[in-house]
Parts: sequence; C-alpha cells; structure tokens
Amino acid sequence: MTRRSKAALQEIWMAASREDAHRAFDSFIVNHEAKYPKAVACLTRDREALLAFYDFPAEHWVHIRTTNPIESTFATVRLRTAKTRGCVSRQNMLAMVFMLAKSAERGWRKLKGAGRLAELIAGIQFKNGVPENSKKIAA
Repeated sequence: MTRRSKAALQEIWMAASREDAHRAFDSFIVNHEAKYPKAVACLTRDREALLAFYDFPAEHWVHIRTTNPIESTFATVRLRTAKTRGCVSRQNMLAMVFMLAKSAERGWRKLKGAGRLAELIAGIQFKNGVPENSKKIAA
C-alpha cells in the first residue's frame, strides 16, 4: 500500500466521531476500490466491527485501537517457552507461563479511564466516547 492509502486508513480509525469515520471510510472505498478490491471488500464486510470502539468511553480508545498490550505481555512468555520446549512437562510449562505472566503484570500500566469501567459494566451506552445519558441530562 502507498503512503496515501495508509494515511486514508488512519483517517478512518483516528476520526473524532463515528460519523467522521464513516465519511473517511466511504472516501477510502471510492479512492481505493479499483486498486485494492480485496482489501476494500474485507474492510467493507467488517465495517461495523472495526468501528465498534466508538461505543466505548473515549479514554479507552487508545487501548482498543492497539494490539501492543497483547504482544508485549506474551513476548516474554514466547521467548522463554521457545527456549525450554521439550525440556519440561506440560504441567511445568503451564506453571512457568503463569509465573512469567504474573511477573510481567508488575510492569503493566493502568488503563486510562479506569473509572469508566463501572459505567460499562452497569450497561451505560456510549456514543462517540460520551455516555448517552449525559447528553439527556445536560439538555
């Protein structure tokens, strides 16, 4: 993909609201469908799932948009298990993975907007990162 294509994709997932993301998405389809038909078809098929993070608090978007926490957490585990493969039993390997994950947990950063988790659990609906109830109360 070209730099222009990458920039167009970033416009989608970095949009300030779902509506802006849909506009950027439509623009991407128009400008790139002829050159990348399979990529456009894949993105179009999964459009709603790709934009689902707009239904969460805005503070959480930075965490939802990245896979780095998963990769970082298991990098240590992957490194150690690859070196010890075949040298330990399954039970010992599971214990080692557990202890490595517990050790890695000490370096984890707290989720931005952790206070908003209670609202999500309570079932409060968010639209473009803002609780829908707050708009009704403010109006």
